[in-house]
Amino acid sequence: EVYLIVLLIDERPEEVTDMQRSVDGEVISSTFDEPAQRHVQVAEMVIEKAKRLVEHKKDVLILLDSITRLARAYNTVIPPSGKVLSGGLDSNALQKPKRFFGAARNIEEGGSLTIMATALIDTGSRMDDVIFEEFKGTGNMELHLDRRLVDKRVWPAIDVNRSGTRKEELLLDAEELRRIYILRKVLSDMNPVEAMELLTNRMARTKTNAEFGREARCAGGSRWRRLKSDRMVRISWKATM
Repeated sequence: EVYLIVLLIDERPEEVTDMQRSVDGEVISSTFDEPAQRHVQVAEMVIEKAKRLVEHKKDVLILLDSITRLARAYNTVIPPSGKVLSGGLDSNALQKPKRFFGAARNIEEGGSLTIMATALIDTGSRMDDVIFEEFKGTGNMELHLDRRLVDKRVWPAIDVNRSGTRKEELLLDAEELRRIYILRKVLSDMNPVEAMELLTNRMARTKTNAEFGREARCAGGSRWRRLKSDRMVRISWKATM
């Protein structure tokens, strides 16, 4: 059983209320009308609580929205170092956000801490771009959302080609991994909207991952060769904690 903590930083009050009513977990927030010092205080309280739970052999998951706003808050409250990066970001502003994000780990003879954090991009702010670049590649999994999918009301709005996980060979067996590689080659020639529409349509026709995998195995060589034209695609995936 996983202990879920949803940490909302600099969010709208109505978003916090909606999350509290819809999420089966602990929702902790510091809304946009609170000062930056409060954002920092709440975040540090949450990470210390999570560490104590892990020490008591609990598996903890923190959903943070967002690491960008948390970094902005630290940029406001830390003493100036005299060195300012592009976008007005102090060179020391990311030290504690990185420590927060880097606290995620699996403890031998203990529990585990998993952190999933959102990062804002394409906001028109150079500071946000710098923050994103600093955290890019530091996680074990990256999930990219695409506004074009949102505008077309295609859910989930995931850019499949830019998303992925490290060490996927540890999560999938050899046959599943082979099918994933084939599928990624096919999807690489599509734009994000086409790729997600194709996947959701095909996944809707099966009830389980195993059934999905069996259909993928039944797809012969000639069928795979026609993938780009008739969009006959299957995907197999497995979620693990």
